[in-house]
Amino acid sequence: MKKHLALFVAVALMALPLSANDQSDKKENKRLENCGTVIKEIMDIPDDIPQDLIDKAECIIIYPSVVKGAFIVGGSYGRGAMVCRTGEHFTGPWSAPTMMALEGASIGFQLGGQATDFVLLVMNPRGARSILSSKVKLGGDASAAAGPKGRNAEASTDVTLRAEVLTYSRARGLFAGISLAGSTVRPDNSANEALYGKKVEAQGIVFKGTVPVPVSAQNMVAYLNKKTPKNLSDPGSLK
Repeated sequence: MKKHLALFVAVALMALPLSANDQSDKKENKRLENCGTVIKEIMDIPDDIPQDLIDKAECIIIYPSVVKGAFIVGGSYGRGAMVCRTGEHFTGPWSAPTMMALEGASIGFQLGGQATDFVLLVMNPRGARSILSSKVKLGGDASAAAGPKGRNAEASTDVTLRAEVLTYSRARGLFAGISLAGSTVRPDNSANEALYGKKVEAQGIVFKGTVPVPVSAQNMVAYLNKKTPKNLSDPGSLK
């Protein structure tokens, strides 16, 4: 009897991590599907992100359905994904996603309690490489500005030209540039491990193609490759 009980306990303990990993994998895949929905909806509306900015972005970060309650001092964060143009100089097709975290208590006061989608355009290689390698404080480690919108918007202001990251938000159907200065963005390594089934670094995903695009992100990556297939930044700025 004791032997049977011990065997039952051992099998149950072995099954727990598998179940947890399976649930975590499903959660990250669902998050990627939501990221794809958000970026397509935002880029397909008439008063959207200017196309010339999209064409000059090295990376795009999407945080879907962030809510005010997610931001507690010293506590939790919003989660999303980052996709970049591949290659050493960000001139190739769009990469597999690296999962990302967004932290900063100050964000909560801007949300008004509503679920908010955030889209961040990373506008130069320095900003992209910094975000891919470590935690980056917007407005500190990387210059950031609320992004202009509208197909005919004037995007060549000094602030826009200098910013490494342009930030946008959508809540209650309203789309606008928003300041996320003081917040931090970083690769979510535990989420990457859950998604890809192994430890993988954000830089390896983008620069080395260490993992294929997961099924849950294929529509998003295909959409970006169609929407903005070529990096139109000044070639000199990509070196």
